[in-house]
Amino acid sequence: MQKVTWIPGDGIGPEVTKSACDIVLASGAAVEFEEVAAGMVEGERTGTPLPAAVFESIARNQVVIKGPTQTPFGGDYRVRIERKNDKGVIEKRSHPSVAIALRKELGLYVNVRPVRNYPSVQSRYDNVDIIIFRENSEDLYTGMERMIDEGTAEAIKIISFRATERVSKFALDYMRRLKRKKLTVGHKANVMKMTDGLFLKTAQETAKAYPEITLDQRVVDALCMELVMKPEIFDGLLLPNLYGDIVSDLAAGLVGGLGVAPGANIGPDCAMFEAVHGSAPDIAGKDVANPMAAILSAVMMLRYIGQSQAADRIDKALSHVLKEKRDITPDLGGGGGTRRMTEAIVAKLKDS
Repeated sequence: MQKVTWIPGDGIGPEVTKSACDIVLASGAAVEFEEVAAGMVEGERTGTPLPAAVFESIARNQVVIKGPTQTPFGGDYRVRIERKNDKGVIEKRSHPSVAIALRKELGLYVNVRPVRNYPSVQSRYDNVDIIIFRENSEDLYTGMERMIDEGTAEAIKIISFRATERVSKFALDYMRRLKRKKLTVGHKANVMKMTDGLFLKTAQETAKAYPEITLDQRVVDALCMELVMKPEIFDGLLLPNLYGDIVSDLAAGLVGGLGVAPGANIGPDCAMFEAVHGSAPDIAGKDVANPMAAILSAVMMLRYIGQSQAADRIDKALSHVLKEKRDITPDLGGGGGTRRMTEAIVAKLKDS
């Protein structure tokens, strides 16, 4: 039995993650959920948006399913962490959001974002099936910024051989397991010759150990153009942190938006699975939130822990409910709500 840490999150997070958890349990998967609170609401209640209990649960379980957590725009909002290091010394750090704090503190160095067409989900494109691998630990997202004077700010871009080789191996191993054949590196090495040049060169060198996978490359602006012209030509994408953040959301738009886009953040010791959309506080509690991205994130989780049969059953049941349209949420073109869509998927699982 696999225990999984469940962080409901803020806004619609509790609704959509409960939907995902209910469906996982209905699939017959050997999973138990351990609920812990984190996010803005928890911060307002207790004074800290990321309590120590969250890290204690993750340390026990090593697998997390997480709802969206809210972060205020602007201001000096920081998530402050106090954790013991390997020598037992308490270290204090701060991060701009709960999601970033978890990625950094847990060493979740790669973000995996599959994007593909689903039945009856409206899209301008057909035959889209891409896996995006985003390096999660460095690039401009290290937050190394400073004001030089009143009118000038600078940010430092960090790209290392170690981090790039690590994410390249992960992506190539992932592609190999799925028998996928082409990985495209997105970069700006024509301008960022040292940083993006190192990213591209390291990926190319790493790929030499995977002769069955073709590694090609695109300058990132040209990649974006091709994605919106002919997305069906791409199989897998490997990108540094900033480009990966942008391109993965762009790619979600090719198949229906963030409401149908699952995600995983994976490290050497644990993995966190979460829908990539926001907390949508304006519709929280109204039973209209689309749970599909959370459900698909749970499907990714099941495959990660080796329960692919349950994952396949959920994927099939979801596709059936989408085709019928009757019980899906309004944004998907149906007349149902979060619970009704969940119950319809659970019913399909029980009938199969």
